[in-house]
Amino acid sequence: MNGEFQKDLVILVADANMEHAVRGLLSRPQALGVRDGITFDIFKHPRHDPGVFHEAHEFLRPLQDQYRYALVMLDREGSGQENQSAQAIEADIQQRLDSAGWRGRSAVVALDPELEVWVFSNSPHVIRVIADGDVELYRQILDAKPVSAYGKPVRPKEVMEEILRRKCIPRSSGLYQELAERVSLARCQDPAFQRFQAILQGWFPRGES
Repeated sequence: MNGEFQKDLVILVADANMEHAVRGLLSRPQALGVRDGITFDIFKHPRHDPGVFHEAHEFLRPLQDQYRYALVMLDREGSGQENQSAQAIEADIQQRLDSAGWRGRSAVVALDPELEVWVFSNSPHVIRVIADGDVELYRQILDAKPVSAYGKPVRPKEVMEEILRRKCIPRSSGLYQELAERVSLARCQDPAFQRFQAILQGWFPRGES
């Protein structure tokens, strides 16, 4: 399957924050447990999460001969499909990808509720990047918010925005890339992240040439 494709992977995401987070993660193949040198392109859908949900298959249809694999990523929150589970959203998009020529070499990751759920971990880098190292403020805000069974804020985007606002830190896509490049991946229990990692490990195992 190798020689006929120009690149290994095409990734369709909902926005620039997600693009930068994925780019940061892919810069760490050893931490992700994948082989070095994966060639990839990342595209942002102009209509963000709803566009990814409704149109990913059409967006990627003309690219099926250029890439070995396709990965589609979106937030459940803001997709217009909040009444569905992340798994149902993934299955819906996957069915349309299969019909568009990507059967057996594509996957979908729906982040629940949104990308910011990947931000929060026990890493000191998180506090340094989004709270300017202010441990007291960071803990004070998090302790006042409801958390999920995985120990993450139930409303992660709102919590992150509150911390940034309190510290007068501009929200930017670069923050997501910096976090993705620095925070330890080993203990992340978020199901969407674990799915993302398992997909890439299945497609690009370490030791593969």
